[in-house]
Amino acid sequence: MRSVRIGSGSASAEDRIEPALELAQYGDIQYLCFDTLSEKEIQTATLRKRRNPKEGFDNHIEMRLEPLLPLCAQWGIKLISNMGSANPRGAVQLIQKLCKKLGLQGLKIACILGDDVRTTVAKLDPVVAETGQPVSAFGSNLMSANAYIGADVVVTALRQGADIVIGGRISDASLYLAPPMYEFGWRGDDKDWDRLARGIIVGHILECAGHATGGNFADPGYKDVPDPHRLGFPIAEIARNGDAVITKVPGSGGIVTTATVTEQLLYEMGDPANYIEPDVIADITEARVEQQGKDRVSVRGVRGKTRPANLKVSLGVLEGFIGEGVLFFGGPGAVEKAKLAGEIVTKRLDLIGVKPEELRVDYIGINALFHPHTAPPAAPLREVGLRVAGRTKARADAAKIAYEVYALPTNGPSGISAGAIREGVTEVLGYYHTFIPRERVKPTVAVVEVK
Repeated sequence: MRSVRIGSGSASAEDRIEPALELAQYGDIQYLCFDTLSEKEIQTATLRKRRNPKEGFDNHIEMRLEPLLPLCAQWGIKLISNMGSANPRGAVQLIQKLCKKLGLQGLKIACILGDDVRTTVAKLDPVVAETGQPVSAFGSNLMSANAYIGADVVVTALRQGADIVIGGRISDASLYLAPPMYEFGWRGDDKDWDRLARGIIVGHILECAGHATGGNFADPGYKDVPDPHRLGFPIAEIARNGDAVITKVPGSGGIVTTATVTEQLLYEMGDPANYIEPDVIADITEARVEQQGKDRVSVRGVRGKTRPANLKVSLGVLEGFIGEGVLFFGGPGAVEKAKLAGEIVTKRLDLIGVKPEELRVDYIGINALFHPHTAPPAAPLREVGLRVAGRTKARADAAKIAYEVYALPTNGPSGISAGAIREGVTEVLGYYHTFIPRERVKPTVAVVEVK
């Protein structure tokens, strides 16, 4: 095989399905990868599994895969994803049922486990990067500990004939590195660090899907994107040496330029000479991103270094509850009325004895994003939103915060749009990270055939 074509099916659990269908139908791809795990997602999935042991995987598996699996089976496209989240076994069981329903007997599904390292973390008790304290300081509030695992175990699954590979906290870019490793026989040693680094950077470019084709890019009149309402997702054509061309399905919305690719290349990059992933450390300081034609951009010149000795571990920690209320004021004096309403809620919380660990009073349209570094509005505003949010240890106290906002239409200033009120309570799972020796993480793979 001279090159392998990989499509990016999603950037998150909530991403659109149409671009993935377009890739399967018209992309001439051999692999379709879905990254569905943002930093928060595996924590929220852990909460769902805590409430119901049968849950904890991507909520959208059935919606996403039911129209897609027949196309992948028809065209021989292999599917790789971390949509197993906190419950890869449950995800695989659901996909098995879905395949049987669709009459897709004979497909092989791989289940990757081993990223859940709570027991190992408890034994090693490493230092938490954000706090400088050992993990044990979280006590019983530690809900999850998931190591970012690399592409090796995905390659093992492909060697065992898997058509669908499902795991948990497989590193985003590693999903995309596995296909060229498998197809070209790349190894994790001194002969292949450059190729692995090139592959991991291609994965980094594809992992956020629409970012590479104009998503999170448009700035009207300055950076225009054609037909963003039907944005196509990117395809990577990866050569045996790891160099690649980024493109998309002809005629799909969006655009692939050196600007779209470079913006994603630098996204979350940190040190460009040491981009650390489980499989390799990449150096992009001499990388070349060049336009090769309409919607075709080449990426070359990435160099690689040996794999890191330690693997990153995401930690999910229970941190109480957030009570939140949002409402809007309209008409003359809207800003003044919103500020009075915020004062009323603050004083009411003091009166009823609710003492949040954190409290924010934001005025949407004035300081909600840049608070407190916001200049006053140049002209009087005729509409403004009020958002009050507080974090508490007890759910009941969080509910009282939301309730006080909800009570404002009959107890606060005039001009409230009563039909635009939102209030609620959310359980908070904080995100932290630490590191453990890579040899203490032992991923496994099991392949089942749909019968």
